[in-house]
Amino acid sequence: MSAYPPPPDLIEGKVAWIFGDDFDIDLVVGVANIKSYDPDHLRSVCMQAYDPTFTDRVRPGDIIVGGRNFGYGHPHYPPMVALRNAGISAIVAESFSPGFWRGETFNGMPLITIPGVSTSVKVGDPVALDWRTATLRLPEGTDLVGTPPSPRTVKVIEAGGSYELLLAEHARERQIQ
Repeated sequence: MSAYPPPPDLIEGKVAWIFGDDFDIDLVVGVANIKSYDPDHLRSVCMQAYDPTFTDRVRPGDIIVGGRNFGYGHPHYPPMVALRNAGISAIVAESFSPGFWRGETFNGMPLITIPGVSTSVKVGDPVALDWRTATLRLPEGTDLVGTPPSPRTVKVIEAGGSYELLLAEHARERQIQ
């Protein structure tokens, strides 16, 4: 069950970090912390190997950018708990590892595929993401457009995750009967 609200239609923030190709999401908190589910602890170790100031400077609406095959490896939930609790509202990448994509989409996180994104932005760039249309507005006013999520994926994200969507759908069915 997701404990996070659905994102706004337009996510406005900054590029908080850019990862290259084949990034293992577990490295966000470090392998030593991968079995922790304490949100305060995970936030305290979030991105420490990359930028010790990360959690102090990230604000709600900020996004992570990745290269190809973002999130490969064993898709564990704790790194995304850390990123969400830091304020990350979406991940935009060239492509996603299938296991990571399934797991985080299940939890209602917008994961948007946009070719060329990792070389088109810099950390700190102000951006606006229309996650439904897979459109990322860059600082100079140009747009990068990727692959929009399927209608079912949109419903999952709007509901705040698959669990919440299934509960809502079953509640509607019970009312009809």
